[in-house]
Amino acid sequence: MPNTAISNTACDTPSAYRQEHQRDVINRLKRIEGQVRGLIDMIEAGRSCEDVAQQMSASRKAMEKTFYRMMACTVMEAVSSSESEEDTLREVERSTRILEKYA
Repeated sequence: MPNTAISNTACDTPSAYRQEHQRDVINRLKRIEGQVRGLIDMIEAGRSCEDVAQQMSASRKAMEKTFYRMMACTVMEAVSSSESEEDTLREVERSTRILEKYA
């Protein structure tokens, strides 16, 4: 994953959960990439605006779902690696701010 505002979270520490989660997010992004290529083909083939809009909507929703799956990594790792309830609350609040900012 690219270096972003969430790069300093517990998600930077490799774990079995994180590795599985990354595979899931990458697979979702690859499917979205295919959807976007399909959109280009649809436009080049002169498909109707409604058909293209429907596919764009599906791609956008898939990206949003992928974003939330990615954010789940931040929350799960923060909760599982926190040494105290205070740390957990601080990390969950941080994740909430990230969701508010980018969602």
